[in-house]
Amino acid sequence: MTKRRDEIAIIGAGLAGCLAACFLARRGYPVALYERRPDPRAGTAERGRSINLALSERGLDALRRIGLAEQVMTDALPMRGRMIHPVEGEPQFQSYSAAGDRAINSISRGALNNALLDAAAALPGVRIVFDHRLVGLDPADGTLTFDTPQGTVGAKASVVLGADGAGSAVRGQLLAYGLLRESVDFLDYGYKELTIPPLGGDFALDPDALHIWPRGTSMMIALPNPDRSFTCTLFWPNDGAGSFAALDDPLAIERHFTEHYPDVVPLAPNLVDDYQHNPVGVLGTVRSTPWQVNGTVGLLGDAAHAIVPFYGQGANCAFEDVVELDRCLDECADDWLAALPLFQRRRQENAEAIAQMALTNFVEMRDRVASPVFQTRRRVEHALERALPGRYVSQYELVSFSTTPYAEVRRRVRRQHRVLGAVAGGAALLVLGAITAGLSRGRRA
Repeated sequence: MTKRRDEIAIIGAGLAGCLAACFLARRGYPVALYERRPDPRAGTAERGRSINLALSERGLDALRRIGLAEQVMTDALPMRGRMIHPVEGEPQFQSYSAAGDRAINSISRGALNNALLDAAAALPGVRIVFDHRLVGLDPADGTLTFDTPQGTVGAKASVVLGADGAGSAVRGQLLAYGLLRESVDFLDYGYKELTIPPLGGDFALDPDALHIWPRGTSMMIALPNPDRSFTCTLFWPNDGAGSFAALDDPLAIERHFTEHYPDVVPLAPNLVDDYQHNPVGVLGTVRSTPWQVNGTVGLLGDAAHAIVPFYGQGANCAFEDVVELDRCLDECADDWLAALPLFQRRRQENAEAIAQMALTNFVEMRDRVASPVFQTRRRVEHALERALPGRYVSQYELVSFSTTPYAEVRRRVRRQHRVLGAVAGGAALLVLGAITAGLSRGRRA
């Protein structure tokens, strides 16, 4: 069993790593938090890599547990629904909840990371070490090797947690030892960020919504920022017509946006420059197993199970990982040899469930949200939620506005659909029976 005086090493001072440091420090552990980058609080964000977060109930629940939710929400912008932008015609608003009172929250990834870094640094026993890139890990004894600007540096820890993202160096080390298996499924899509600046000192679009430009095989979204700008993200194919590869000169870029995103062009004066100079990011799903080795090395968040961003749950899911790990340590009396396997058993099914839902939601966002059939289905769902409060809840509300485990969300939604199918089938039989009886009476007459 690891005693509380033993230092825990966390690799990755991003969102999950900083939150884990806060939770572990509250448990009395000394924590060394290693980050390959320089201190992000002292510099500027990398161009085109800022993707805003949609912070929802799961993430807020974790932040409340360390007393940080109120501070973080000061700069958050609530989005109560989707604003759908067709090529022609007026935008249409689709509420996220039946009552229209629930919201997901747009927040800067960088601002949230900085707040968590400050919170971790303020706790006794936490030390944060920047410019340390992990290049070696011996899972047998917790020996760590880092590349730093000053040369190679060694360290040691009784437990090592990899919270270093989808390209996890910790996972890579375990893979090199043959201690885990992984699969990485990339989409044939990438993402690129653009900016819509304030217009006349105010928001150029409605700040109370997540804006979507669905275009069948591609889409753009926009989230509001506290400075009254919008961060737009293109999700386009990597190759073929209408892809990132197909647009490579200013005139072609302008023509494409004028044809497919006509309302954006007058609002984005730096559109061509952003498009030409901001990088294209990759999108994919990472699966790995096991998430731990001998109770001494563990993975959490994207390092264990990265997902695509189309349900806005990546950070929320990682935060929920930290809450569950804390719960497992409670139940196992801080015995890491028992707690880490329990953590994987509790979370792996849920990680796979949200990975599948996120992929499905990409199709919904780019293909379906503008269709009359989809809009009718959403109205029916909201009507059922009002008629059967607490008994019928849509998948979106269960994912975004509750902490119901993701796998249970999928099971519950399937049950609801089966019941509705049976009710609809019964109603159809009653109608058919009434019609048949009426025809029979007509023939006798």
